[in-house]
Amino acid sequence: MYGLPPACEVKKQLPKKAIYAKFNLNAAQRDCFDADIARLDIVGCVSSSTIPALGPGELVQEFYVLHVQLKHKEYDSRNIALLTKLIPQKLVFVLHYEEEAQLAIFHTKLISSGWQAMQDVSIPISGLNLDSVWDNIVKSIGQIEVDNDKTLVEQIAANDKRDKILSQIATLQKKMANEKQPRRKRDLFQQISTLKSQIP
Repeated sequence: MYGLPPACEVKKQLPKKAIYAKFNLNAAQRDCFDADIARLDIVGCVSSSTIPALGPGELVQEFYVLHVQLKHKEYDSRNIALLTKLIPQKLVFVLHYEEEAQLAIFHTKLISSGWQAMQDVSIPISGLNLDSVWDNIVKSIGQIEVDNDKTLVEQIAANDKRDKILSQIATLQKKMANEKQPRRKRDLFQQISTLKSQIP
């Protein structure tokens, strides 16, 4: 199961109605959630008891694998983020639609992998304790390379800042290509140069 040892396997369905009742979701939240998600099952638990070679971490003692059966591929990521608030556990999501799936995880924000064939989905377990295993899963799902002088959280923030700046640059470059006035074109060029100097 997703490359995890058999001892990690769990079979426990989470009824949507129980989630609605427990967390008092309003009608709009229920409708949005129900439109995306067909079924929820806890299918795995990774801890020092299920994988004895792993030591407990300072921040992570265990985490669960939650299989989410989707009604369609273009889901609202806010529904997955909502689950991380409703369920007070560390979770790795397997988001499954028809014959494909993607992994997702919440670490300061929701991070997801690309779609792949369901049978190829694997959760990588590498590290000496559950803190390092968790961090390595986040890096793997998000394809994040952490610079030596940064923590994982700092790298995620830096990547977000970089992506935002690159998006702003692309917008300004498009404007500059369509601009006819030389002075305005020069102003846009200067704005682009300033933004490029801010890329982390």
